[in-house]
Amino acid sequence: MEFRVLGPISAMDDGIEYLPTAPKQRHLLALLLLHANLPVSTEICSQELWENDPPPSALPTLQTYILQIRRSLARSPSVRSLKSARQKLVTGSRSYRIVTEPEALDLTRFNRLLQEGRVAQRNGDDRAVSRTFRAALSLWRGEALADVTPGPHLRERVNSLAETRLGMMEQCFEAELRLGLHHHLLSELGALSARHPLNENLTAQYMLALYRSSRQVEALEAFHRLRRILDEELGIEPCLRVRLLHEAILTGDPRLDTDLVEGLTPGRERTVAVPVSRPSG
Repeated sequence: MEFRVLGPISAMDDGIEYLPTAPKQRHLLALLLLHANLPVSTEICSQELWENDPPPSALPTLQTYILQIRRSLARSPSVRSLKSARQKLVTGSRSYRIVTEPEALDLTRFNRLLQEGRVAQRNGDDRAVSRTFRAALSLWRGEALADVTPGPHLRERVNSLAETRLGMMEQCFEAELRLGLHHHLLSELGALSARHPLNENLTAQYMLALYRSSRQVEALEAFHRLRRILDEELGIEPCLRVRLLHEAILTGDPRLDTDLVEGLTPGRERTVAVPVSRPSG
């Protein structure tokens, strides 16, 4: 059975979904999957499902939800029985734990590829960085748990995953810009910088890709758009690195056409923190 949380929640076996139908049961399964192979206390489960207003029957209701999840899993060919489902979804001491194989959860595969990509970064292997991070990003099918309305614990984890995904994209783009793939990145960077208008790093990457694609005017327009938004929203100027990149584009600095652009291209000098929004509906 394969579980997926990097998009709508899924519990699939042989091409067929075996999710419980009730929203609260899906919600509980999502919480357990984001802590796969780790015990999640009944207190955390209750807080996630009902926040500060649990019903008097919270514990027996949780037990009922767990039973319904097990029944859904038991219908799948790889689980087959309620007895096997109890080994897949384990009751502990005031806790529950879902057991998944290393490659059976997309989040586990994503984290493995993230670590492999970081090793490639330390080794200076941009091709491996691009290949590994692209494989990790391909696991996403939209926002994490897009069809689950999160409570306090899931909300924190989902927001953290969104930040990790965006950071991976930026690092992937950096490697691919060094590989000379600026033409291929224009559409992706344009869309992402528009979706995250306060992200200076994405805009700077887009500016560099535009400049290297002989679109200097559009690169300058991207800078002025960023400066206007930062001023209107936060009352600040773009960070020094982005301003230096802007000046280099204005003067046609030859370093912009090479890998030797240290100090002119975006780094992590400043990160503007903004809430990660979930799609409505």
